[in-house]
Amino acid sequence: MSAVRLSLRVAGYRMRMTISTLKTEDAGPKTVSRSVQVSAPVATLFDLIADPHRHPEIDGSGTVRDIDVSGPHRLSPGDKFTVGMTQYGVPYKITSKATKVEENRVVEWEHPLGHRWRWELAEVGPGATKVTETFDYSTAKLPIVIELLGMQKKNADGIESTLLALANRYDVH
Repeated sequence: MSAVRLSLRVAGYRMRMTISTLKTEDAGPKTVSRSVQVSAPVATLFDLIADPHRHPEIDGSGTVRDIDVSGPHRLSPGDKFTVGMTQYGVPYKITSKATKVEENRVVEWEHPLGHRWRWELAEVGPGATKVTETFDYSTAKLPIVIELLGMQKKNADGIESTLLALANRYDVH
């Protein structure tokens, strides 16, 4: 995983930004997983991801709406939370259950149809974190429906947009 740092001058102002490189991760069958390096401490990123009220801030898929989020501000295993969503232009709410939360390492939740979303964090240097987001439908009640709807590709695109936006959130100077 690498990053390209650009520096340019526009109208007398010097601007720097990082173009982060996504990496495809092998998380097993029926998973879509990508990672990126983010210039932020693990704890900062964990605080963001473990708070479902902040999920609209980091969603790159365009499906999480910034309305009516309910549940705790810090997830623990077994916690339920509800977020407003939109899919194919149709708004709805979904209640998910946190299945695994390890401080500064993992946040995972399960959708009512059984598939899971997992975020993994690993410190790779001072103030630098490898962030991996995984869509795991190996536990889905109807994995064939996910495949027929092409959700692997749609979710891969959303994960990539989310991770790049997250990296740029902390890398733009």
